[in-house]
Amino acid sequence: MTELLTKETFLEKVFNYEKNKEWTFEGKVPAIIDFYADWCGPCKMIAPILEELSEEYGDKINIYKVDTEAEQELAAAFAIRSIPSMLFIPMDEQPQMATGALPKQNLKEIIQQVLKVEA
Repeated sequence: MTELLTKETFLEKVFNYEKNKEWTFEGKVPAIIDFYADWCGPCKMIAPILEELSEEYGDKINIYKVDTEAEQELAAAFAIRSIPSMLFIPMDEQPQMATGALPKQNLKEIIQQVLKVEA
């Protein structure tokens, strides 16, 4: 199940940018963060796909959502200019951003290549 993050839970579970200048991932498994807004049509299209991926991958990855309207500081911290934008966070490498409503197959390929996770 995807989890909605606030700034507080983001700092705790993903990256405490107030404490660390360099990227430091706080998670225990790779993660995807979906930056979205309720009024965004393409965001609504990928929401059920992300739920499916969350079920398929189970505990191997965490899928989080950030409402860019409610969490404008987080959106600004990651220079989100268009939504949907997704941040793919591997365990030991720099995160990678992808924008647009990607098809499920593309997301699975990114999960395998960037996050190094098999379903």
